[in-house]
Amino acid sequence: MASSRLVAGSAVADAEFSRDISLGTTIIAVQFAGGVVLGADSRTSSGSYVANRTQDKITPLLDHVYLCRSGSASDTQAIAGYVQYYLAQLQAERGGPVRVETAAMMAMQMAYGNKNALQAGLIVAGFDADGGSVYAIPLGGTLLRVPFAIGGSGSAYITGWCDKNWRGDMSRDEALDFVRNALRHAMARDSSSGGCVRTVVIDAAGASREFIPGPKLQPTYDELPAPA
Repeated sequence: MASSRLVAGSAVADAEFSRDISLGTTIIAVQFAGGVVLGADSRTSSGSYVANRTQDKITPLLDHVYLCRSGSASDTQAIAGYVQYYLAQLQAERGGPVRVETAAMMAMQMAYGNKNALQAGLIVAGFDADGGSVYAIPLGGTLLRVPFAIGGSGSAYITGWCDKNWRGDMSRDEALDFVRNALRHAMARDSSSGGCVRTVVIDAAGASREFIPGPKLQPTYDELPAPA
């Protein structure tokens, strides 16, 4: 009897671990007067198993354009790799920087052209001669230019919060706080989001990254004991 239970338990574990690695996640990007801020949590999962607690879901496509990834980890990594390759070729041919819109169009074409085979929700954001811009590419491959975008499983928990708190006149620091707080709220509610917080700010000075370890995040519901 004990042996049969062990075999059954092993089968369940094998089924969980053999599932695709998923970026069941929270990703966000917001435009401000001088550029854009991107952010993401860092949890990846295979079923109920947390495969990676510190996954980087913000991928550089160019020095001034970054991609936030949600969905299947392998699908989104493949899209990012192809887009990086084509953008590098295009930039070399033109001898100058590529517009953010062009990068977003390339990512959209990859997602839409393979929409029946891929599970990928993307956000492309960056800074060019026209200023900062944010493009959302949800499942299915639609391309939308928006002032801010959220995606992943955690986005359902913060849609109302973002609609209420977003402002079009935010400064760099206000936009950064907006992204941090949105991610913190989503991670507190969504079991598929968690780990650490990564942000990227892109403006005329270039791109700068920030990493906030999980223990450094401010509790949302006072769920952690206060320090003695």
